[in-house]
Amino acid sequence: MLKNILINFICCVVLWGLPSLVYSQAPNAPAVISPQVHPDNKVTFRFLAPASKEVKLNAQFEKAPVPMTKDAAGIWSVTVGPVKPDMYPYSFVVDGIMLADPKNSAIFPNEGFQNSVVEITGNTPLVHTLQQVPHGTLSYRYYNSKELGTRPVMVYTPPGYEKNTSKKYPVLYLLHGTTDTEETWTKVGRANIILDNLIAQSKAQPMIIVMPYGRAYPVISKSSGSLRNWDNLQEFKKDFMNNLLPFVEQNYRVKKDKNSRAIAGFSGGGGETLYLGLNNPDLFGWVCGFAPGMLKEEFDRNNAVAFVNPARINQGLKLFWIGVGKEDMLYPVVTDYLKVLDEKKIKHETFISEGGHTWMNCKLYLSTIAQKLFK
Repeated sequence: MLKNILINFICCVVLWGLPSLVYSQAPNAPAVISPQVHPDNKVTFRFLAPASKEVKLNAQFEKAPVPMTKDAAGIWSVTVGPVKPDMYPYSFVVDGIMLADPKNSAIFPNEGFQNSVVEITGNTPLVHTLQQVPHGTLSYRYYNSKELGTRPVMVYTPPGYEKNTSKKYPVLYLLHGTTDTEETWTKVGRANIILDNLIAQSKAQPMIIVMPYGRAYPVISKSSGSLRNWDNLQEFKKDFMNNLLPFVEQNYRVKKDKNSRAIAGFSGGGGETLYLGLNNPDLFGWVCGFAPGMLKEEFDRNNAVAFVNPARINQGLKLFWIGVGKEDMLYPVVTDYLKVLDEKKIKHETFISEGGHTWMNCKLYLSTIAQKLFK
């Protein structure tokens, strides 16, 4: 009995002392600052990993992973650039494993990979740079679906929305890409900051932006591929029409005519955008695809309403806009799609940019179409 008591006592002392031991080591650990953006737009990245054999920087402004060098304290580092001012995803590849930067609180919300985000502001504010202008409100909201349960959605209301309680606003439904989440358009795409800046400059109309979660989970598995897959389109359409749209129109002062309703999306969410927008021309007056996800063999099926009656689309839409980068993996199929639109005489605006399938281009596309919407 006495022996058991002593064993329990010793275990308690050891367990009680472990946190103190762990925390007592923290002050002695070498200081790590990462990322460090320098005045000349060069950036230093650091990662503490004394036992690791190889660490590389994987950043979207580099064409290939960049080897990092370890110092005597076990800190791996590399300085790159100068880097063109923008916001970029990056990660560390540590002995073959991709990791976000533990010293950076700016995380890329994504269900498929771990990335951090670095912002290089430069000397001149960019359209997504936080500036001293009136700011709108960003709200984390939830709505219910019988099939899908509780669903997250982020809603941006423009500056002055809370004060002017009688004014109604147009609404933009903004969809994220495959494996992204409802937070990606604000934490990586800076949608709210872009609109704050454009509204302050009188370049964009004050509008509400609704950013839902684009996968019909749990009915559709998170491992079932692109958001533009047919099964996800069917379930997401039901959720959008039966749950999301009524929630927004019941809880926010939005104009309810189609010319005050726009939809836009990136990648797989761009595929969702075209499917919902072009097959419901009485619902949306503005349809914008950002490097929209699509397959050539799905053109006819996914664009059935538009292809059967191009005149209805031309008459009903204020704007049908598609943007894609020259280095985007979807550039070939998107250009094939644009040719079909020309053959069917469906009016559209095309924006061909530099770069690839990136959120840097997403910010460019959003800032471009935001200045066209609801005018």
